[in-house]
Amino acid sequence: MPGLSRVLLTASLLGLAACAGAPQARKPGAAKVDDTAVNALYARLDRDSRRYADGLDLARSGDTAKAQEEMKAALDDLRAAATNCAALAGCDQQRFVAGFDALLRQGIGGPADEGSEDGGDGPATEEPVEPGASSPAVAQLPQLGRSITLLKGRELSDIIALNGPVKASLEEWLTQYRPNLMTAYENYQYMRSQMWPEYEKAGLPEALLFGMMAKESGGKVHAVSRSGASGPLQFMYATGLRFGLSTVDGFDQRFDPKLSARANAAYVNEQLAIFNNNLELVIGAYNGGEGAMQRRAGRGASALSFWDPQIYYGVSQETREYVPMVLAAAWLFMHPERYNLEFPKLAAHPGSITLKRPASIAELTICLGQDNGAHDGWFRTLRNLNPQLDPQRPEPAGAKLAVPLQLEKVYERDCAQGRWPELAAELHSAVVPAPPPVALARAAEPSKPKGPKTVTVRKGDTLARIAGRSGCSSKQIAVANGLRGPHYTIKPGQVLKLTCAAR
Repeated sequence: MPGLSRVLLTASLLGLAACAGAPQARKPGAAKVDDTAVNALYARLDRDSRRYADGLDLARSGDTAKAQEEMKAALDDLRAAATNCAALAGCDQQRFVAGFDALLRQGIGGPADEGSEDGGDGPATEEPVEPGASSPAVAQLPQLGRSITLLKGRELSDIIALNGPVKASLEEWLTQYRPNLMTAYENYQYMRSQMWPEYEKAGLPEALLFGMMAKESGGKVHAVSRSGASGPLQFMYATGLRFGLSTVDGFDQRFDPKLSARANAAYVNEQLAIFNNNLELVIGAYNGGEGAMQRRAGRGASALSFWDPQIYYGVSQETREYVPMVLAAAWLFMHPERYNLEFPKLAAHPGSITLKRPASIAELTICLGQDNGAHDGWFRTLRNLNPQLDPQRPEPAGAKLAVPLQLEKVYERDCAQGRWPELAAELHSAVVPAPPPVALARAAEPSKPKGPKTVTVRKGDTLARIAGRSGCSSKQIAVANGLRGPHYTIKPGQVLKLTCAAR
């Protein structure tokens, strides 16, 4: 019965993945735990696992029809029990993932799954497992795989406190920053095969990596802050050097997603040891400096909580906002279904192309178009996957570039030859005429102020009338002067600040 166990398990795992992604009605801690019901589900897990194993024995003895019947019945019931577990307070879904994982391992390379399709002696080809995923079940159930990742032996879901600041940050990610969250998720998925293995080797949860990257750069590898922090995880130069990120052949390794993830993991583990695994203090130290955090909170088991008023109100406003935003992004990565949030499903497997003609990343972006629903095109993804390349400089024929796997065929079809690469080359070689010297001199002259920076309210004035005279918007004036809606009360003689370019 070649491949039967894999086929049955794959179908069952897909069903379980759908259950894991469905919205859940209950909230953590809101319902009383029914120990009897939970234990009954665990008993079903054990019973169905034994029934599946018995089915494998039937398959080995040659009773294919009976084996298929038993194994399918066991998996159907196990999937139903897992669905009930997801909706039952206190039920540990990790047990069911581990149960499916154990069954899947029995079917990969095991006695019931050996032999080729035509009855040969060779082992069956194993299903591909995504890089960094050690568990076959987790590889096929990324939603549950994220939720069971541990931080120093504890589930990340148990560590993150859903307090006021974190809940407020959840609202921000789900409202005005939702586009940023989605963009960060898309960028991360294409870089995941480079970044996540570094975190996994360091024993750190993937959700934390995503949360820090989402807040730091949104997954833009070449991001540089005003203070000089650079790369997807925004390392300062000195801190980067401390964790192995230097400049090699003119390339700043802070921009390398794999190396920056490795350095970030090393930093987090170092600080977890210092702060006795207090995650909030570690995240705060990453943003505001570990020295300052140690002076405020202390070290080891005696370190204060980040939420202690002495610490929370003692750090900068930036750090006070940064920590809950990272935690909220990590929480949403693990539990999107709880917030009516659906991350995009991407075919983000890594691939590569070998250039058949010279081309820059800019030219490739044009000829690759928007294949596979890439509404923003591929410029950001190509830059992220090839951070060492100047996107405007043509790379020679024979150069190898990292791309998402699905673009390998698109490149052969649209970019190796034909009208699209020719159009891209034509646009790329276009020359913008330089301005004449007189225009340059005029542009260098300092601009004169266009109007007053304050305005005095006259009798009969309204905020809208002042906005019309000044060239500022009503909202700009209200914000600059602390005026509250809905009436935005002003009075004659009042002096209002203008923060826009008034005319």
